[in-house]
Amino acid sequence: MKKEALRVVFRKFNDGEIIALFPQFTNKKRYTIESYMKIGQHGECDPLIIHDTKLAKESEYKELLNEIKSIYHEYDIKVMKKLIIKW
Repeated sequence: MKKEALRVVFRKFNDGEIIALFPQFTNKKRYTIESYMKIGQHGECDPLIIHDTKLAKESEYKELLNEIKSIYHEYDIKVMKKLIIKW
């Protein structure tokens, strides 16, 4: 059986922290998307966070990607470079 695709965008803060953004998981009432970080784990964030971060390199997000794969094992994880949200 084919797994459903789960899009994720990895961004990096100035302090080096990596955040994973899930544009498929939205809260339309608050205009937020789900995010995941090593510390703090799941939460909602404003998509405008992309203005405070830069695109993370694979070597920077690899550890977080492995953690996400273990959590979302029922999905086919697709790493994206652009945050595209369908409200």
